[in-house]
Amino acid sequence: MKGVAVTGTGLVLPNWGALAQAKSATEAAIKNKKRCIMLWMNGGASQLDTFDMKPGRPTGGPFRPIASKVSGMPMCEYLPKMATVADKLAVIRSMKTQSPDHPDGIYHMHTCYKMSERTPHPEIGAVIAKYNGNPDSDLPSFVRMGSTGNGGAGYLGPLYEPFGIGRDGKLGSFTSPYLPEEGEKKRADLFRFVEDEFTSEHKADPFASHRMAKERAWRLLRAKSVFDSSKDWPKAKERYGDTEFGRGCFMARKLIEAGVPFVEVGQENYDSHADNFVCHKANMQLLDPAWSGLLLDLEERGLLQDTLVIWMGEVGRTPQINNRAGRDHYIRAWTVVLAGGGIKGGQVYGSTDVDGKEVKDNPVSEGDLFATIYTTLGIDSRAKHYHGVRPIWLTPEGTGPVKELIG
Repeated sequence: MKGVAVTGTGLVLPNWGALAQAKSATEAAIKNKKRCIMLWMNGGASQLDTFDMKPGRPTGGPFRPIASKVSGMPMCEYLPKMATVADKLAVIRSMKTQSPDHPDGIYHMHTCYKMSERTPHPEIGAVIAKYNGNPDSDLPSFVRMGSTGNGGAGYLGPLYEPFGIGRDGKLGSFTSPYLPEEGEKKRADLFRFVEDEFTSEHKADPFASHRMAKERAWRLLRAKSVFDSSKDWPKAKERYGDTEFGRGCFMARKLIEAGVPFVEVGQENYDSHADNFVCHKANMQLLDPAWSGLLLDLEERGLLQDTLVIWMGEVGRTPQINNRAGRDHYIRAWTVVLAGGGIKGGQVYGSTDVDGKEVKDNPVSEGDLFATIYTTLGIDSRAKHYHGVRPIWLTPEGTGPVKELIG
């Protein structure tokens, strides 16, 4: 604790980011640390219907590729706006991963470790919050919207747990006080008195974590105006698209600009075991303006060079089209896209064979991907932590960053 601060409602709070210092602290964090936005395609988007198309092949499907701004980087006809910003993208067509189902795949592609291990590994958001977050900020260091990860902060502890908000980027109704100011102050004072009396005789991490959670909640109320996009959204929706996902991407930009180091935005309905092409066409029409709008907005504000934007899900989709016009889970050859944050744009890394069934060259594992992400964000991908007395590394042994992707 660094002393206390008094809020506008009279609540006495630990001074983990005094209002007088909040702006300068945020500016310092923005200047010195890189940030990250993850666009999570929940269920697993089809690489063959987005960025690794196989027109004319039995696995190709009905969608047609269009030329992009970068030679040799065609993409789906339903991503026309993304085609105009292709020079910002690094398309990895050679992902070769290990976890084919949703719970374990979601965990694996958020932590770079298998769910079956006994160790509770932290999600990428928690790692970035730890290394690139500002401990003096009133804002959370790890924010997510919609269906995203399932691992949380793991062995890094409750300080780095994610803060969830609505899919549209709005705070829940629970953030509005339901007592008058004086009542809120008395309630807080009573809470602290009870906590102090209890913890004077009971020492354990869960008790400290409970107190920390309450204090962080009170701190968040001081900064909740950052989550209000009501004045900005009417204009921004023209660029991002007037959808929940578009508004979530816009909120991600606002939070990054305010100093939050990691924001994840989930888009649903990619688990297309049936009607794959109906699902993907509908989703891409929401994805295209939101993703391209986010990249352009970040660039125009001078934020893209220090903000890594990741597009991925837990699995790819099968080259074979099943008897329900669907594609099933596939992990032998699929696609992830990176942009900004020190990534060298305008390139395709790796390739698949003529039907998209196997990686042809430059395979990339979960650990390689995460090592690349951490390295471009200025984080040591082989940093060592401890779970009890057991040493654990951020990325698995034998993996490393893909140097060709880093500018």
